Amino acid sequence: MLRKVIGFGLAGALAVAVSTATAPPRLAAATSPCEIDRVDRIVAVGDVHGAYDRFVEILQTAGIIDARLRWSGGRTHLIQLGDVVDRGPDSRKALDLIDRLQDEAQRSGGAVHALLGNHEIMRMLGDLRYVTPGEYDAFATAKSERIRSDFVNEAEQSVRSQLLKDTPLGFVEMRVAFGRNGSYGERLRKLDVAVKVNGILFLHGGISPEVAGMPCDAINTAVRREMTTDIEKTRRAPLESLSARENGPLWYRGLAQEPETFAPRVDEILAKENVRAIVIGHTVAPDGRIQMRFGGKVFQIDTGMQPAYIETGRASALEIQGGVFTAIYTDRRDVLFTLPAEAQKTAAISR
Repeated sequence: MLRKVIGFGLAGALAVAVSTATAPPRLAAATSPCEIDRVDRIVAVGDVHGAYDRFVEILQTAGIIDARLRWSGGRTHLIQLGDVVDRGPDSRKALDLIDRLQDEAQRSGGAVHALLGNHEIMRMLGDLRYVTPGEYDAFATAKSERIRSDFVNEAEQSVRSQLLKDTPLGFVEMRVAFGRNGSYGERLRKLDVAVKVNGILFLHGGISPEVAGMPCDAINTAVRREMTTDIEKTRRAPLESLSARENGPLWYRGLAQEPETFAPRVDEILAKENVRAIVIGHTVAPDGRIQMRFGGKVFQIDTGMQPAYIETGRASALEIQGGVFTAIYTDRRDVLFTLPAEAQKTAAISR
């Protein structure tokens, strides 16, 4: 009953808040906006989950930002694989940093590709199960008591007392901010799910056999539509959407969890997507280190950056430069894989 009250009562109160707040395949040339070639250096970072300080630390270690948190990566392309929000208190700060770095990187000839994760989708759909108190606090202001009061008063008298207890300060403002017309909601709805750089596909969850063959621009267009014009339909039946179904690109875990005997299917996926490798987040690597799977065809880079979620986790980044894949940590660098000479020639031609 309470959930229904929140859903029906939110509209009026939000109006108040708005006013205040194998051998690698032969790769074809890039043919869509989400396909980019001729990039000399790529740095990919997985799930942040509100771990702003660790996020900053790994970006500095990778030479992406300087001591003043300004872009220092030059022509590097930074790819963040989503799940910036939930599970940790400082997701707003991390989102704001990424947003600022996009502009700074472009002015330096580099780029920041901020991708959606399943938790950003959850936030846009109003699923707040993993929001932490600190995330609400980040949106609280001096007017939050009045905003919460107006929100609670929109509900039936019989549930107002309990609703008041269940509504932290900043709750309404955060819901507004991530709504379709909110500053963060508008920003997230413009982000892509997948990007292909130098013939390598980057996305949050992975490409399942059922989705394989769907190019990155089709994936991005479908999810964007589901989060905008079709948002109510998606909310009614999320598991029928590409955005939220288990084998969709934001939730699929097979590339991280299937045994090595799955390798032939991986080859099929790569061929259908016309890529030489896939880089994924979403599923935390078991030893807190970046994992190379299926002979260098899949790289699993979620290493549990948020300590409140993964006590033994750590921040990490994957650097790809000159055909060499290197795991970067604050305490060391590990070369994971080097593309065969023939593949490097192909990559060089594309650059």
